[in-house]
Amino acid sequence: MKMMSAKSLGSAGVLLAASALIAGSVAAQDLPLKSLPGDDQRDHWLPEQVNVSGKLEALQAATGKEAVKFTGSLEKPVQIALIYPSADVSDFWARNYLALTKRLEQLGIKYETTEFASRQIEHELQSTYATQVEQDADLYDYVIFGPSELATQADNIEKLAGNEDFVTYVWAFHTPLKHFKKQPAAWFDFSSAYGAQVICSYMLERLGKDVTYAMNRGIPGVTDNQRSGDFKDCVAEKGNWNVVYEHYGEYRREGGFDGTNLILQAYSEATVIHNANTAMAMGSVEAQVAAGKHKEVFSTGWGGTGLELDAIRRGELDATPMRMGDDVGAATAEAIKADLEGRSEELPLVFLGRITVAHDQLSNEEIDNLEKEAFRFSGVGALKR
Repeated sequence: MKMMSAKSLGSAGVLLAASALIAGSVAAQDLPLKSLPGDDQRDHWLPEQVNVSGKLEALQAATGKEAVKFTGSLEKPVQIALIYPSADVSDFWARNYLALTKRLEQLGIKYETTEFASRQIEHELQSTYATQVEQDADLYDYVIFGPSELATQADNIEKLAGNEDFVTYVWAFHTPLKHFKKQPAAWFDFSSAYGAQVICSYMLERLGKDVTYAMNRGIPGVTDNQRSGDFKDCVAEKGNWNVVYEHYGEYRREGGFDGTNLILQAYSEATVIHNANTAMAMGSVEAQVAAGKHKEVFSTGWGGTGLELDAIRRGELDATPMRMGDDVGAATAEAIKADLEGRSEELPLVFLGRITVAHDQLSNEEIDNLEKEAFRFSGVGALKR
């Protein structure tokens, strides 16, 4: 916890702030907590290398439970600056803003926010915002930074993290960069690698070993390496699954449609098709339905979006790793509460939102409940803009 707490807390809070400063958190020079194969090939640490055992699970649990009120007192509302590409098409930022603020209200923490919006491609504008916030550090208690792109904004993240006047959190990334001399207080995101393990475990349990399958992959890169590559490695190692074809569909509906048609025609032995995002999954089930094969092929999506859930309800999609979408914002509110209460040492450096599996063996009511849980703060359905 930073010295900022003395600005917002009463006398009891000042004592808490002092104790938290003594306790501290894992320092950058202490990382990694453990080494893993491939460390020399990465410019970042993996979550399991930087999180003390049990801390992630504890914050996930707190995020998923009913709010427990803040125990301290505030002399004035905490001031939160948000620098993020919320002017872009994705509703990730707006949903997590709603989750953050509504959870803070549930926790009984008064707040005021200042938003610095940009589009995903406006790197220079984000840099300008970061400089402005850093220069006006005395105005803010917390800074939430959603980088337009991690490498491009790395210097700005480190600059903000090094400012002792406020606490810095990062949204939408879970890859602490190795070269940082000072890490942000926490990173908040969903992990494609974790999702791959979740859907792998589910499918092995349901379908067993020695399965022949095919894949509609995205675009070569980190995300697809995790969503598709980690899944491929997991089912091969734990279930002796055999992949007969891998189609790069570029995360597009057309790519999933074309890839699935190829699979159905040339690789009829494949009884499972793994899709790496929603768009390809929708194209894949469209091709299967057109060919009358959707009852014969086990198909997955990725993310648990409304389109995927509707396809599961229709019996066209079988399973998908479903993100509890509002977890990032809600967990950030819980982190602010922990910081204000002098418990920042209890927090993980990297928070990963919960991912579960939505599937066709669930009732419509159970799927509805999952959807309500995922968007319990921001609301089910499209956001009004």
